[in-house]
Parts: sequence; structure tokens; C-alpha cells
Amino acid sequence: MQGRGAKIVTVESCTGGMIAALLTDIAGSSAVVEGGLVTYSNAFKQRLVGVRSDTLERYGAVSEQTALEMAQGALNALPTTTVALAVTGIAGPGGGSVHKPVGTVCFALAMKGQEPRAQRCFFTGDRRAVRHASVCHGLQMLLLP
Repeated sequence: MQGRGAKIVTVESCTGGMIAALLTDIAGSSAVVEGGLVTYSNAFKQRLVGVRSDTLERYGAVSEQTALEMAQGALNALPTTTVALAVTGIAGPGGGSVHKPVGTVCFALAMKGQEPRAQRCFFTGDRRAVRHASVCHGLQMLLLP
């Protein structure tokens, strides 16, 4: 991404900043990584990246709609940011439902000058496995936009 002049920000819920941590483990990452936000609570999603309360009420925190607003809000926060990745999900062991079982994770990628895109994935395993799979998927989205 450095060769493309990207400036990345992550907005993470269920991954708790793990994607930003892995990105900043790379020497020289400060040339590309703007920062990362952990918006675990709905209040932080609203306050820090502008997720609308009606979006949370209508679709829930774990939804493509919320992930899109997280990514778009982060992208708009700083004029230098060019790429925003958002992750929100249910890592478990509790918190799942019939419509959104444990392992449901929603991602969004917003890039300056492009239409943002979101996707819902389902990962199996315990909390650690779901979080690990989410991190891997998020990194893959950044590498293969």
C-alpha cells in the first residue's frame, strides 16, 4: 500500500485493535498507517466515527450498514486518510442470536474516490478463532481491495 500512497485507518470492534497492532508491527508502517480506533461500544461508534443511532437501532451494531458508517466516518475524519477498514462482529461465546449467531462479522472498506463496500462473513470456532479469522480477513481486504 505504501507504493500506492495509501494512508490507512482501522475502526475495530470485535478485533479490539488487533489489525492496527499487526499493521504497526511492520517497520516503517508509520508511512502508511494513520491510526486505529477501537469502537467496542455503540456510544463510541456514534461519538468517534459518526454511526447514526437509527442505523444501530434498525440494523444493529453487527451489520454491513454499521460497518459502512464506521469506515466512512473514519475516512472522513482526516483529510489525509485514503483507506478505512471497519470490523464489527460477535466473537462469542455469548451475544449471538438466531439471525446473527456467534461468528458473524461484518467488514467495510472505504477508499477515497471509490464506492465503499461491505460484506458479512461467518467464522467458526471459539472466541480466539473468530477474532483471528476476522483479523486475517480484514488484512486480506486491505491487500486486495
